[in-house]
Amino acid sequence: METATFAGGCFWCTEAVFKDVIGVERVESGYIGGHLPNPTYKQVCGGDTGHAEAIRVTYDPAQVSYHDLLDIFFATHDPTQLNRQGNDVGTQYRSAIFPHDDAQKAAAEAAIVRNSETWPAKIVTTIEPLAQWYPAEDYHQEYWDGEGQRNPYCLAVIPPKLQKLRKSFAARSKAATTDA
Repeated sequence: METATFAGGCFWCTEAVFKDVIGVERVESGYIGGHLPNPTYKQVCGGDTGHAEAIRVTYDPAQVSYHDLLDIFFATHDPTQLNRQGNDVGTQYRSAIFPHDDAQKAAAEAAIVRNSETWPAKIVTTIEPLAQWYPAEDYHQEYWDGEGQRNPYCLAVIPPKLQKLRKSFAARSKAATTDA
């Protein structure tokens, strides 16, 4: 198993997408890239801790490559929005990749170049040093599978992301392959 760490706005939304990817064994929502030890959701949402809402993806590279995870990441959020995703505004919603080694860093750099061709504006995703990971509170984990199905924000944002995954990456989607 290997690990990838991405920040692409609301972690509820990115978690829901990556949980549907074949080869992904686990997705954990959390906080990374800030200066306050053991931040809470409320503190991170305040925008003063420097943390990003992020996901830590544990995956089987024999089933899905880091290259594919990067392409899914770029396709299922807007990497051209600086410090925001839709109505979520602040550095805690930035688009960022936190490579776990030099190979992931090189792959992330190549993915930015490769995916720039599909976006009408400049990609502003940052590549940041891997920092201390803080798991989000329990109620944020697997949010879409529980409370998210009743949350109007999630109902507006997550289904289009899942549809894009299932259409553009059908061979990589657990749901798309079971629906076929």
